[in-house]
Amino acid sequence: MLIGLVYFIVIIIANTVGAISGMGGGIIIKPVLDAINYHSVVEISFFSSVAVFSMVITSTVKQLANGVNVRLKLALTISVGSIIGGLLGNALFEQLILFFPDGYVVQLVQIVLTILSLIFVLMFTKEEMKTYTWKKQYGYFLIGVFLGGLATLLGIGGGPINVTLLMIVFSFPIKEATTYSIITIFFSQLSRLVAIGFSKGYIAFDLSMLYWIIPAALFGGFLGGKLSNTLSDSVVMKIFKRVVITVIFLNVWNGMINLSLI
Repeated sequence: MLIGLVYFIVIIIANTVGAISGMGGGIIIKPVLDAINYHSVVEISFFSSVAVFSMVITSTVKQLANGVNVRLKLALTISVGSIIGGLLGNALFEQLILFFPDGYVVQLVQIVLTILSLIFVLMFTKEEMKTYTWKKQYGYFLIGVFLGGLATLLGIGGGPINVTLLMIVFSFPIKEATTYSIITIFFSQLSRLVAIGFSKGYIAFDLSMLYWIIPAALFGGFLGGKLSNTLSDSVVMKIFKRVVITVIFLNVWNGMINLSLI
């Protein structure tokens, strides 16, 4: 009961912020649940995927209702790439779990890659950052594969690297990058959850937690989608950067704990 309530509060806050900034919530959920250390790394990654997937459903519906313009061909290309990337990322995650069944090494790999990704984000997310205008259709596909694979491998849903790469490679403003980041997150997590269902199934997880996780994720996504329409690009960017810095410190803390356990 108590752990469910804690997860409920964490996921509402994380998914609200994630929907506003395009991070997807998982970038916050994963390290916080790691720090709580109540469930295994496999279960935490699964819970994060479910929470993020639930969030993007309500967030996408809310953004479309707010009149957000989505370029269908671009969205479809990124989506196909993110589905393939999601499957590849999940396969790599499963292989790592086979090699390191206690989970500590896998968790440490996730933490290190997440920290490196976030440092990349901080280095390149600035007012005068250099951007490109890559308009080739295969470019959208490749970015989708990369982002989908990284999201499922790290168990973070999507994360700030989605938004940053979309801004740099395609010169999207942050709100447009947020929209396509959410689309990428949706399809990468969908492919991961389907892959889990067809491989080992869901019986290995503490499914009772989903009674807390799914409602919290849906509400957080709805609230974040609503707030996103009222905030300016500059405010969204400020939220984005502050969350990135906070999550870096949280991951460093988790990494230090994990090193002591290996």
